[in-house]
Amino acid sequence: MPRSIRHWIRHTAIVPKGFLRFYVLELLAEKPMSGSEIIHEIEAKTEGLWKPSPGSIYPLMSWLQDQGYVKEVPAEEAGTKRYMLTDGGKAFLEEQIKARETMRKRFKLFGPLFFDFFWYDLHTKEGLELKKASQKLTEAVWELRETLREKSSEKAASEAKAVLEEAAQKIENLTKKLKGVGE
Repeated sequence: MPRSIRHWIRHTAIVPKGFLRFYVLELLAEKPMSGSEIIHEIEAKTEGLWKPSPGSIYPLMSWLQDQGYVKEVPAEEAGTKRYMLTDGGKAFLEEQIKARETMRKRFKLFGPLFFDFFWYDLHTKEGLELKKASQKLTEAVWELRETLREKSSEKAASEAKAVLEEAAQKIENLTKKLKGVGE
């Protein structure tokens, strides 16, 4: 990814409200963690595209603790506070997961429809055909994502990755050919 795009993503508020809370609860459902471990885990899982600040993590941890959703784990290391989900936190996370699934189902076509916008200025017959093909591709990728969320396996993820990389490579090659690059 070009540096300018990476810089823009890291410094733009593209994270939906409430997402950090949900992500932290999901991480704590896996294992107890400290605030700095949560920051590093999010940065690693997003391949460096998002690194929440301590100013967003630590007040959130205090709020979660005040609400009874997390509690401190007895310190193994001096000066390190680790948190774990309480039963109330597990129930709250389950509610959040159900709400997310409801929203995902309700807005299932939002992703594919959004990508329709990229073809808005092609009014020729070929442009309309490109729009249909793009919409079909986007809907297929969206459906693949949803199916992998439900029925994920290492083999399925590997197959999906190979298909997506092949499609991306073919599109990139066609773009280079049309631009006359590498001729």
